[in-house]
Parts: sequence; structure tokens; C-alpha cells
Amino acid sequence: MIHAYVFPGQGSQFPGMGKDHYEGNAFATRFFEQANDILGFRLSDIMFNGTDEDLRQTKVTQPAIFLHSVIAYKMIESASPHMVAGHSLGEFTALVVNGTLPFEDALKLVSIRAMAMQKACEANPSSMAAVLALADDVAERVCHEIQQETGEIVVPANYNCPGQLVISGSNAGIDLACERMKAAGAKRAIKLPVGGAFHSPLMAPAKAELAQAILSTSFHRPICPVYQNVVAKAVTEPEEIKQNLIDQLTGPVRWTQTIEAMILDGATSFTEVGPGKVLQGLISKINKTISVESLN
Repeated sequence: MIHAYVFPGQGSQFPGMGKDHYEGNAFATRFFEQANDILGFRLSDIMFNGTDEDLRQTKVTQPAIFLHSVIAYKMIESASPHMVAGHSLGEFTALVVNGTLPFEDALKLVSIRAMAMQKACEANPSSMAAVLALADDVAERVCHEIQQETGEIVVPANYNCPGQLVISGSNAGIDLACERMKAAGAKRAIKLPVGGAFHSPLMAPAKAELAQAILSTSFHRPICPVYQNVVAKAVTEPEEIKQNLIDQLTGPVRWTQTIEAMILDGATSFTEVGPGKVLQGLISKINKTISVESLN
């Protein structure tokens, strides 16, 4: 039996997240307070008492989801992963779980990533949209044609599951893409309530900032492979893990391909650990026969 653990990314946050762990377990309380000290603000207060709007700020969302996911994993008795993966931000949690990064270093990198992405969003007003029930190759072609015709940036950002692709780009590019996707046969093409074009070339300034931080951080050889978003295959070499983590900011999250690769390599069951059940739903759509549960 090969068991895989997967960790969610931005969008899984909710008001009150992690509060039950904080109040019910001294070990978890210590982790929250350590994170507050490292970040220099009381992230836990925003997680427990903040509004949806407070939690949607990238600089809050990313460390909040990371912290919740790490603590939730640490609460699992005798957890022993054979392989791990994370959706976008969740890849940092995966790297803590498989021993590539200590918690403290990973939290610092997540904070730097979040701040850098927020700056990039403010510098380049941009957006994302979910495209439903359209073949990936058709959506890719539409994105390519818009870029060729108009020069506007619009690219595939998240291959979430069959029939669900998220695109990312300039506001004008996304608006045009939504029209063209529907004309090409998409059931829906909906703009998402996000502040910028994640996983697109518009994140290049954030990528440069994050790269500097990652390259100056020690990555250790992991205890099990991480299946990384940009390559959708098992990786164990620390330097390769670093580069893929850097490239992820401007490259697509190949989640469908990642889960398919894990199953091909022998995964018999999956556990999503962290806030929400987004990944559980996606994995069930990618492979209807695989066993998958969610722990938060």
C-alpha cells in the first residue's frame, strides 16, 4: 500500500481556521505562537477572528493555509508518507512533511513569496478565470491565439482536473479569453475573486525575489519524493526541488498530471491535509476509483 499526502493552496482558507487545534492542543498552540513570532504579527488572531476579506489578503492567506496544514499533519499519529505533493502554495507544506525544509525556513519562504506576489499584483493589475467543460488543448489554443493577436498575456495556470482549467493574465486578456472560451464550447468561463495573475509571466518580479530567498536557503534530501507542480513527476534532488519551486511562480500548476503520475507510480490512497476539501474533490474527478480522504 503506497499512501500519498497532498496539501491545499490559496482559496482553501476560511474564518476560524485552526482555532480548534489552538484551543485543544498545547503542541499546536506552540506552533501557532512560533509562527506569530517568526512573522512579526499575530497571524493566529486573523485566522481565528478575521473576516473573509482579511483572510483573502495574499500576505495573510498563504502563511495561514501553510500553518494550518503543517499543524494538521503533525496531529496525525504515526503518519508516514510514501510520496507528497501540494497545490501551488501547498508544495511548501509538502516539503516540510518530507523533510526537505524545516518548518521555520519554509514559513519564512512562504511569507516572502506572499509579500512578493502581493507586490506584483499591485504593480500589474491582472486576474484569473476558471474555464469549465472545455478540453485543455482547446483552452491552450485560445490563450495562444489571444497572445499572438493582441499581445495581452493570458496563459493556462492551473490544470485542476479534467474539465476544470484556470487561466491567468492581464485584465484585458482574461476578459477576451472568457468570451472566446465560451464561444469555443466552454460551459462556463468565470473570473475569480483574486488580486492578480498567479502562475503567469506577470509574476516575474515576485519570482526574482523568491529565487533569491530560495537559493540562499538550505534544502535537505527528502525522506520521500515530492511530485512538483511544474514538472508533474517525482523529485528528490534538493537543487532540482529549488528550481522547480522557483519556476512554479510563473509556470502552471499541473495538478491533473501530478495526481496521474502519483497513481502511475503506485499511489493506492490519498489524504488531503489542511483547511477545506478542495483537493479531495479534484482527485476524485481525476480518478474515480482511487481512495481519498480529507483531514483538517
